Amino acid sequence: MDKGNNHTDGIMRKVRIDIEYDGTGFSGWQRQGPGIETVQGSIESVLGRILQEEVAIDGAGRTDRGVHARGQVASFATASPMPLPRLMHSANSLLPDTVRLTRIGTVPPEFHARFSAVSREYRYFLVEAPSAIDGRFAGCSRGRVDLAAMNRLAAMLAGVHDFAAFSKEDPLEKGCLCTVAHAGWYRYGRFLVFRIEANRFLRSMVRFLVSGMVGAGAGRFPEGAFVSMLEGGERPLRMVPADPAGLFLWKVGYEGNG
Repeated sequence: MDKGNNHTDGIMRKVRIDIEYDGTGFSGWQRQGPGIETVQGSIESVLGRILQEEVAIDGAGRTDRGVHARGQVASFATASPMPLPRLMHSANSLLPDTVRLTRIGTVPPEFHARFSAVSREYRYFLVEAPSAIDGRFAGCSRGRVDLAAMNRLAAMLAGVHDFAAFSKEDPLEKGCLCTVAHAGWYRYGRFLVFRIEANRFLRSMVRFLVSGMVGAGAGRFPEGAFVSMLEGGERPLRMVPADPAGLFLWKVGYEGNG
């Protein structure tokens, strides 16, 4: 990714920004109506103020209300010749403390943060007992869970599957097939962490997957119920998506690992 500093006024350039944010106080990533605080809206407002032009950014992932990101990627076009390091510094000075640009650079005109992405990785952090500190960035199982059982279910996710039962998507709109490259649970200090990488994700898919695996790991319903959902069954009525506080968009992959 080139660092663009010397551009002639009026010549459009495509810019990529990498972003981290605490999604607790936001109504998700995607811009909404007036008075609704979103991450995309906050960044567009700040960039427009600095560049003195209307800015529309495209994000790699549309995270839900309360979901965080360590590695969100966005792209936008600008005619401004402002040096990018200065733009990044100015933006970080004006953005809320819960949003930070971590990287900036020019990219080819055809680059699109969402459509150029070849993979996305999410991680979900879980604690087994309620915590006044960890609750901002972790879900809670409210009791011990069987990690081995959860990993048995996670292992079944690899490959191409129809995740309609694990999402809020309309299966007739864009289809619900996703290709999962990796999925598994591991311990990290006091946390249990679920890591999943796939070519695409459906709305609330990771949170429903976590809810199903944690439910089975806690003995609230049999592992077979999760397997049936994965094989095309319906979602149990009592099953709700896991707390968004534990979910992070961790990394977005592009050709060349960029």
